[in-house]
Amino acid sequence: MELAAQKREIGKASHLRQQGLIPAVIYNKELNLSISVEKRAFDKVFRSQGTSSIIDLKVDGSEDHAVLVKAVQMDKRRREPQHVDFYAVIQGQAVEVHVPVELKGKALGVRENGGLLDMQKREVFISILPRLIPNHVEIDITNLGMHESIHVKDLVANLPAEATILDDLEATIVTVVPPRVIAEDEEGTPSAEPEVIAKGKDEDED
Repeated sequence: MELAAQKREIGKASHLRQQGLIPAVIYNKELNLSISVEKRAFDKVFRSQGTSSIIDLKVDGSEDHAVLVKAVQMDKRRREPQHVDFYAVIQGQAVEVHVPVELKGKALGVRENGGLLDMQKREVFISILPRLIPNHVEIDITNLGMHESIHVKDLVANLPAEATILDDLEATIVTVVPPRVIAEDEEGTPSAEPEVIAKGKDEDED
């Protein structure tokens, strides 16, 4: 998916945001380029591509970079992006990405025993060549019974053979639990909502 960008001067972040632009940077070991992207255009692309799909970033209409979104610094009150870090991929070199996990089917323990799905991990962290990054990893949970779980190690067969899993292989992805377990958890103190999608640098420090 394509996204337009413009080169920018460092130190004018607030002015750019007032114009509906997001300060950003494109980087890798050999590149560090300050740019800006239009907020609405970025929102549209990011909702579609997330952090695991290649974006074709066109700078000033002529300079092309294949990038991944590595970090989005968010405004804590308005929940709007304030700064974006784009990583410029290098063909032939592996990248580290979080790939979304998607569930397929309805678990046996839910259908027959009234259990509830407890999804503990929604992404898997892998290392892989850019051209082989999957949009998502699908798990069939049709035969998942009460108190049974699927772990990160169970995703190996669903990933490209070239992928290396960087997460703990024993970490739980999803499990089927009795309804009272979820009910008791919901009565406790709710977990804090994350303030950033991924931590980036403070642009005002430029």
